[in-house]
Amino acid sequence: MEVCNMAKRIIVAVILMPIMLWIMLVPPPLAWTVLVCFISAMAAFELLRAVGEGKITLPMKVVTITSAALIPFGSWAGLGMAYVNLLSFVVTAVCFWCAIRAYDEDGVKIGFPHVLETLFAGIIIPLGLSALVELRRIDHGKYLVLLAVLLTFATDAGAYFAGVLLGKHKGITKVSPNKSVEGYIGGFVAGVLFAVSYGLVASKIAGDSVNLLSLALCGLFGALATEVGDLSFSFIKRQYGVKDYGHLLPGHGGMLDRFDSMIFCGPVVLFIVQCLPVFQKAVV
Repeated sequence: MEVCNMAKRIIVAVILMPIMLWIMLVPPPLAWTVLVCFISAMAAFELLRAVGEGKITLPMKVVTITSAALIPFGSWAGLGMAYVNLLSFVVTAVCFWCAIRAYDEDGVKIGFPHVLETLFAGIIIPLGLSALVELRRIDHGKYLVLLAVLLTFATDAGAYFAGVLLGKHKGITKVSPNKSVEGYIGGFVAGVLFAVSYGLVASKIAGDSVNLLSLALCGLFGALATEVGDLSFSFIKRQYGVKDYGHLLPGHGGMLDRFDSMIFCGPVVLFIVQCLPVFQKAVV
Protein backbone atom coordinates (compact mmCIF):
# COMPACT_ATOMS: atom_id res chain seq x y z
CA MET A 1 0.00 0.00 0.00
CA GLU A 2 2.81 2.38 0.93
CA VAL A 3 4.69 1.56 -2.27
CA CYS A 4 1.55 2.24 -4.32
CA ASN A 5 1.02 5.56 -2.58
CA MET A 6 4.63 6.56 -3.18
CA ALA A 7 4.29 5.64 -6.87
CA LYS A 8 1.21 7.89 -7.12
CA ARG A 9 3.10 10.76 -5.50
CA ILE A 10 5.98 10.42 -7.94
CA ILE A 11 3.73 10.15 -11.02
CA VAL A 12 1.64 13.18 -10.02
CA ALA A 13 4.77 15.22 -9.27
CA VAL A 14 6.41 14.28 -12.58
CA ILE A 15 3.29 15.31 -14.50
CA LEU A 16 2.19 18.42 -12.62
CA MET A 17 5.49 19.99 -11.54
CA PRO A 18 6.70 20.85 -15.07
CA ILE A 19 3.28 22.31 -15.92
CA MET A 20 3.29 24.43 -12.78
CA LEU A 21 6.85 25.62 -13.42
CA TRP A 22 6.01 26.52 -17.01
CA ILE A 23 2.98 28.57 -15.93
CA MET A 24 5.09 30.23 -13.25
CA LEU A 25 7.98 31.22 -15.49
CA VAL A 26 7.02 31.45 -19.17
CA PRO A 27 3.65 33.17 -19.78
CA PRO A 28 2.78 36.69 -18.53
CA PRO A 29 2.19 36.98 -14.75
CA LEU A 30 -1.59 36.78 -15.29
CA ALA A 31 -1.36 33.04 -16.05
CA TRP A 32 0.41 32.39 -12.75
CA THR A 33 -2.14 34.62 -10.99
CA VAL A 34 -5.03 32.56 -12.34
CA LEU A 35 -3.38 29.36 -11.08
CA VAL A 36 -2.80 30.87 -7.62
CA CYS A 37 -6.46 32.00 -7.54
CA PHE A 38 -7.54 28.43 -8.27
CA ILE A 39 -5.19 26.99 -5.63
CA SER A 40 -6.44 29.53 -3.08
CA ALA A 41 -10.11 28.79 -3.79
CA MET A 42 -9.54 25.03 -3.55
CA ALA A 43 -7.58 25.43 -0.32
CA ALA A 44 -10.42 27.46 1.20
CA PHE A 45 -12.97 24.87 0.09
CA GLU A 46 -10.91 22.01 1.55
CA LEU A 47 -10.44 23.77 4.87
CA LEU A 48 -14.14 24.51 5.27
CA ARG A 49 -14.97 20.90 4.45
CA ALA A 50 -12.48 19.65 7.03
CA VAL A 51 -13.42 21.93 9.94
CA GLY A 52 -16.98 23.08 9.21
CA GLU A 53 -18.66 20.14 10.95
CA GLY A 54 -21.61 20.55 8.58
CA LYS A 55 -22.43 23.97 10.04
CA ILE A 56 -20.96 26.16 7.29
CA THR A 57 -23.97 27.02 5.14
CA LEU A 58 -23.94 27.39 1.36
CA PRO A 59 -23.94 31.23 1.38
CA MET A 60 -20.98 31.17 3.80
CA LYS A 61 -19.11 28.74 1.55
CA VAL A 62 -19.81 30.73 -1.60
CA VAL A 63 -18.67 34.07 -0.20
CA THR A 64 -15.60 32.53 1.45
CA ILE A 65 -14.40 30.62 -1.61
CA THR A 66 -15.10 33.61 -3.87
CA SER A 67 -13.04 35.85 -1.62
CA ALA A 68 -10.23 33.32 -1.59
CA ALA A 69 -10.15 33.41 -5.39
CA LEU A 70 -10.41 37.20 -5.70
CA ILE A 71 -7.73 38.30 -3.23
CA PRO A 72 -4.75 36.97 -5.25
CA PHE A 73 -6.26 38.55 -8.37
CA GLY A 74 -6.38 41.87 -6.53
CA SER A 75 -2.64 41.56 -5.86
CA TRP A 76 -1.99 41.15 -9.58
CA ALA A 77 -4.22 44.12 -10.40
CA GLY A 78 -2.57 46.28 -7.74
CA LEU A 79 -5.86 47.06 -6.00
CA GLY A 80 -4.24 47.39 -2.57
CA MET A 81 -5.53 46.98 0.96
CA ALA A 82 -8.79 48.83 0.34
CA TYR A 83 -9.81 45.93 -1.91
CA VAL A 84 -8.82 43.36 0.73
CA ASN A 85 -10.66 45.34 3.41
CA LEU A 86 -13.82 45.34 1.30
CA LEU A 87 -13.69 41.57 0.74
CA SER A 88 -12.97 41.03 4.44
CA PHE A 89 -16.02 43.08 5.35
CA VAL A 90 -18.24 41.20 2.89
CA VAL A 91 -17.14 37.78 4.19
CA THR A 92 -17.54 38.89 7.80
CA ALA A 93 -20.97 40.46 7.26
CA VAL A 94 -22.42 37.55 5.27
CA CYS A 95 -21.13 34.90 7.65
CA PHE A 96 -22.29 36.73 10.77
CA TRP A 97 -25.71 37.27 9.18
CA CYS A 98 -25.97 33.53 8.46
CA ALA A 99 -25.02 32.83 12.09
CA ILE A 100 -27.60 35.32 13.35
CA ARG A 101 -30.34 33.79 11.22
CA ALA A 102 -29.39 30.29 12.39
CA TYR A 103 -29.54 31.48 16.00
CA ASP A 104 -33.09 32.73 15.44
CA GLU A 105 -34.22 29.43 13.94
CA ASP A 106 -34.48 25.88 15.24
CA GLY A 107 -31.87 23.38 14.10
CA VAL A 108 -28.14 23.63 13.57
CA LYS A 109 -26.49 26.54 15.34
CA ILE A 110 -23.58 28.38 13.75
CA GLY A 111 -21.12 29.45 16.41
CA PHE A 112 -18.52 32.19 16.51
CA PRO A 113 -15.72 29.64 15.83
CA HIS A 114 -17.42 28.73 12.54
CA VAL A 115 -17.41 32.38 11.48
CA LEU A 116 -13.70 32.60 12.33
CA GLU A 117 -13.07 29.50 10.20
CA THR A 118 -14.58 31.25 7.19
CA LEU A 119 -12.41 34.31 7.79
CA PHE A 120 -9.28 32.18 7.99
CA ALA A 121 -10.21 30.32 4.81
CA GLY A 122 -11.43 33.33 2.86
CA ILE A 123 -8.94 35.99 3.98
CA ILE A 124 -5.80 34.61 5.68
CA ILE A 125 -5.08 31.75 3.27
CA PRO A 126 -5.41 33.87 0.10
CA LEU A 127 -3.40 36.71 1.66
CA GLY A 128 -0.53 34.28 2.24
CA LEU A 129 -0.74 32.88 -1.28
CA SER A 130 -1.01 36.38 -2.75
CA ALA A 131 2.64 36.87 -1.84
CA LEU A 132 3.44 34.43 -4.67
CA VAL A 133 1.60 36.73 -7.07
CA GLU A 134 3.43 39.79 -5.73
CA LEU A 135 6.79 38.06 -6.09
CA ARG A 136 6.05 37.27 -9.74
CA ARG A 137 5.16 40.91 -10.47
CA ILE A 138 8.31 42.60 -9.16
CA ASP A 139 11.70 42.91 -10.88
CA HIS A 140 13.27 39.48 -11.49
CA GLY A 141 9.93 38.11 -10.34
CA LYS A 142 10.10 34.75 -12.06
CA TYR A 143 13.33 33.94 -10.23
CA LEU A 144 12.00 35.15 -6.88
CA VAL A 145 8.71 33.27 -7.00
CA LEU A 146 10.59 30.13 -7.99
CA LEU A 147 12.89 30.69 -5.00
CA ALA A 148 9.92 30.84 -2.61
CA VAL A 149 8.20 27.78 -4.07
CA LEU A 150 11.28 25.55 -4.30
CA LEU A 151 12.48 26.67 -0.87
CA THR A 152 9.53 24.93 0.75
CA PHE A 153 10.36 21.69 -1.04
CA ALA A 154 14.06 21.97 -0.16
CA THR A 155 13.21 22.58 3.50
CA ASP A 156 10.83 19.62 3.65
CA ALA A 157 13.39 17.37 1.94
CA GLY A 158 16.21 18.49 4.23
CA ALA A 159 14.08 17.96 7.33
CA TYR A 160 13.00 14.50 6.14
CA PHE A 161 16.44 13.15 5.30
CA ALA A 162 18.10 14.69 8.36
CA GLY A 163 15.39 13.17 10.52
CA VAL A 164 15.75 9.73 8.93
CA LEU A 165 19.56 9.67 8.97
CA LEU A 166 20.37 11.63 12.14
CA GLY A 167 17.15 11.93 14.14
CA LYS A 168 17.53 10.91 17.77
CA HIS A 169 15.66 13.51 19.83
CA LYS A 170 11.99 13.11 18.89
CA GLY A 171 8.74 14.36 20.33
CA ILE A 172 9.22 18.15 20.23
CA THR A 173 5.48 18.55 19.79
CA LYS A 174 2.55 16.15 19.88
CA VAL A 175 1.34 17.62 16.59
CA SER A 176 4.23 15.86 14.83
CA PRO A 177 5.68 13.47 17.41
CA ASN A 178 7.91 11.66 14.90
CA LYS A 179 9.80 14.80 13.89
CA SER A 180 13.14 15.27 15.57
CA VAL A 181 15.34 18.19 16.58
CA GLU A 182 17.85 17.01 14.00
CA GLY A 183 15.15 17.04 11.36
CA TYR A 184 14.20 20.63 12.07
CA ILE A 185 17.84 21.71 12.04
CA GLY A 186 18.32 19.84 8.78
CA GLY A 187 15.41 21.78 7.29
CA PHE A 188 16.97 25.11 8.27
CA VAL A 189 20.37 24.14 6.90
CA ALA A 190 18.86 22.85 3.67
CA GLY A 191 16.84 26.06 3.29
CA VAL A 192 19.89 28.32 3.62
CA LEU A 193 22.10 26.17 1.38
CA PHE A 194 19.41 25.93 -1.27
CA ALA A 195 18.62 29.67 -1.25
CA VAL A 196 22.27 30.68 -1.61
CA SER A 197 22.99 28.04 -4.26
CA TYR A 198 19.84 28.92 -6.17
CA GLY A 199 20.70 32.60 -6.11
CA LEU A 200 24.18 31.98 -7.51
CA VAL A 201 22.77 29.92 -10.37
CA ALA A 202 19.99 32.43 -11.04
CA SER A 203 22.51 35.27 -11.14
CA LYS A 204 24.38 33.55 -13.97
CA ILE A 205 21.16 33.14 -15.94
CA ALA A 206 19.85 36.66 -15.24
CA GLY A 207 23.24 38.29 -15.77
CA ASP A 208 23.03 40.28 -12.52
CA SER A 209 24.84 39.96 -9.21
CA VAL A 210 23.04 38.78 -6.07
CA ASN A 211 23.01 39.76 -2.42
CA LEU A 212 24.10 36.63 -0.52
CA LEU A 213 22.92 38.05 2.82
CA SER A 214 19.40 38.51 1.44
CA LEU A 215 19.43 34.97 0.06
CA ALA A 216 20.68 33.52 3.35
CA LEU A 217 17.93 35.37 5.24
CA CYS A 218 15.34 34.10 2.76
CA GLY A 219 16.64 30.58 3.30
CA LEU A 220 16.72 30.78 7.10
CA PHE A 221 13.45 32.58 7.79
CA GLY A 222 11.70 30.99 4.80
CA ALA A 223 12.61 27.58 6.18
CA LEU A 224 11.35 28.62 9.63
CA ALA A 225 8.07 29.80 8.08
CA THR A 226 7.81 26.53 6.14
CA GLU A 227 8.21 24.48 9.32
CA VAL A 228 5.66 26.62 11.18
CA GLY A 229 3.21 26.39 8.29
CA ASP A 230 3.49 22.63 8.14
CA LEU A 231 2.95 22.31 11.90
CA SER A 232 0.04 24.76 11.87
CA PHE A 233 -2.00 22.88 9.31
CA SER A 234 -1.02 19.56 10.90
CA PHE A 235 -2.43 20.96 14.15
CA ILE A 236 -5.75 21.61 12.42
CA LYS A 237 -5.75 18.06 11.05
CA ARG A 238 -5.11 16.58 14.51
CA GLN A 239 -7.82 18.69 16.13
CA TYR A 240 -10.47 17.66 13.60
CA GLY A 241 -9.27 14.10 12.97
CA VAL A 242 -8.42 14.69 9.32
CA LYS A 243 -5.76 12.69 7.48
CA ASP A 244 -5.75 14.72 4.26
CA TYR A 245 -7.59 17.90 3.36
CA GLY A 246 -8.59 16.49 -0.01
CA HIS A 247 -7.94 13.92 -2.73
CA LEU A 248 -7.46 16.16 -5.75
CA LEU A 249 -3.78 15.20 -6.07
CA PRO A 250 -3.41 11.40 -5.74
CA GLY A 251 -0.71 10.52 -3.25
CA HIS A 252 -0.41 14.14 -2.10
CA GLY A 253 -3.89 14.85 -0.75
CA GLY A 254 -5.54 18.16 -1.57
CA MET A 255 -4.32 21.58 -2.59
CA LEU A 256 -4.01 22.60 1.05
CA ASP A 257 -1.87 19.54 1.82
CA ARG A 258 0.54 20.53 -0.95
CA PHE A 259 0.63 24.32 -0.58
CA ASP A 260 0.14 24.82 3.17
CA SER A 261 3.78 25.75 3.80
CA MET A 262 3.75 28.33 0.98
CA ILE A 263 0.99 30.24 2.77
CA PHE A 264 3.57 31.00 5.46
CA CYS A 265 6.80 31.03 3.42
CA GLY A 266 5.63 33.32 0.60
CA PRO A 267 4.98 36.44 2.74
CA VAL A 268 8.30 36.01 4.57
CA VAL A 269 10.32 35.80 1.36
CA LEU A 270 8.39 38.73 -0.13
CA PHE A 271 9.10 40.92 2.90
CA ILE A 272 12.82 40.10 2.89
CA VAL A 273 13.37 40.72 -0.83
CA GLN A 274 11.45 44.00 -0.63
CA CYS A 275 13.57 45.21 2.29
CA LEU A 276 16.85 43.78 0.99
CA PRO A 277 16.69 43.13 -2.78
CA VAL A 278 18.27 39.89 -3.93
CA PHE A 279 19.29 40.98 -7.44
CA GLN A 280 21.57 43.89 -8.17
CA LYS A 281 22.50 45.23 -11.59
CA ALA A 282 25.91 43.99 -12.58
CA VAL A 283 28.49 46.75 -13.00
CA VAL A 284 29.88 46.74 -16.56
